[in-house]
Amino acid sequence: MGAIPAALRNRIPAQLRRSIPLYLLCITLFIIVLYADVFSLPDSTSSVLGRASSQKVLAASSHTTFPRKIWQTWKVDPYNFDKRDSNTARSWTTKNPGYRYEVLTDFNDMSYVEYHFGPEGLGRPDIVGMYRSINLTIIKADLLRYMIMYAEGGVYADIDVEALKPASRFLPARYKQSEVDMVIGVEIDQPEFRDHPILGPKSMSFCQWTFMCKPHLPVMLRLVENIMAWLSDKASKQGVPVSDLALDFDEVISGTGPSAFTAAVLEEMNKHPHSGGKITWDGFHGMDESRVVSRVLVLDVEAFAAGQGHSDSGNHNARGALVKHHYHASNWPSKHPRFAHPAFGEVERCNWDADCVRKWDEDVAAYKTMSTEQQQKKISERKTEQLRQLDAARKLQEQASQLEQLGLAVKKAEEESRKKREEEEALRMAERHQETVNEGPSPPPLLGAAGRKWQAGGNIMSGGL
Repeated sequence: MGAIPAALRNRIPAQLRRSIPLYLLCITLFIIVLYADVFSLPDSTSSVLGRASSQKVLAASSHTTFPRKIWQTWKVDPYNFDKRDSNTARSWTTKNPGYRYEVLTDFNDMSYVEYHFGPEGLGRPDIVGMYRSINLTIIKADLLRYMIMYAEGGVYADIDVEALKPASRFLPARYKQSEVDMVIGVEIDQPEFRDHPILGPKSMSFCQWTFMCKPHLPVMLRLVENIMAWLSDKASKQGVPVSDLALDFDEVISGTGPSAFTAAVLEEMNKHPHSGGKITWDGFHGMDESRVVSRVLVLDVEAFAAGQGHSDSGNHNARGALVKHHYHASNWPSKHPRFAHPAFGEVERCNWDADCVRKWDEDVAAYKTMSTEQQQKKISERKTEQLRQLDAARKLQEQASQLEQLGLAVKKAEEESRKKREEEEALRMAERHQETVNEGPSPPPLLGAAGRKWQAGGNIMSGGL
């Protein structure tokens, strides 16, 4: 530190001059302590969970009603949506006119996370740092929906989900908003496959492509923290940073998707006092009507996941169907492939059909006992079948394109015919108008005998012509 100029030193009392370095040291230490945690990033599971205890924790939701907000996340903003995305998005705004509708995109999501979870928000730089480091789109999408719902609550829906009923229908009239903190629905209800090596972990799950909750629910924050710990652990095992993680389909489902969501909800349910034993999926299997467990309202499978072709999910025309998932944005498995047997493909293609799954299992077991030559033959047969299916799909696509072109041609012809009719009608009206002008104005009506005389004369003249 430089010496204090003589002129200034003479004006400052000696005791105060001796205290200045101490004051400056205290200020420096305070600034270091204040900002030390802001610039630190999570680098391990222990650092993620260890730091969480020292951060700001918002009080559990004190809202007596659900926020009237609808959230979606997508690559671009609504002004740049494809037609199909615009159609599904419009279903939410038209059916919920009193709700705020907001879309977080690839361009504003980071700002949102920094605002709500940074120093001015929750004070969780570990969450901000983890989100920034993730490069896998589906992982980021899963994590972001949970963060949004923790920060602000409301209704979340994937971009390819269509609203069939208003959001007010999510909560049946027999329930009070003050008695429920979260509304979810069953997605997959196939517990008979719980022991299957591939299907088991995803055979019982709640839907997370649409759900509703109040802000600041502990389960949402716990879910975020669980995912962060899981990602750190995966990265450690792969020997790479989180930004370079590679995950398959089942890892995504179990780590951040429906399975992770379901596990967190069941765990939260069991934290609340309740009668009976441990809450498990058995309590939600084959539900005929909704039920509230630990302030979580669980709707039957028809509500959010109708028309799946499994889980007794019914159809979208049913009175209880609230949304329709179109799946057109669900192409992420192409980057995170499922397990596909070289000869028999993916068991998920069975769509939870028991006979189909049983045959797949038997075929896979028999394959292991085959000779190499027999196995290669099976693989070759599958490739031939795949080519046949691709060719059939190509032909169907061509037919669809031809039908579309035909439809456009018919529409164009109808439009031209309509315009021609309108032009002809306009021409006829113009001709009638001209005839009226040429004939001149009709004489005014006359009363009494004079009028009758004129009419008689007119008739005679007309007859004479």
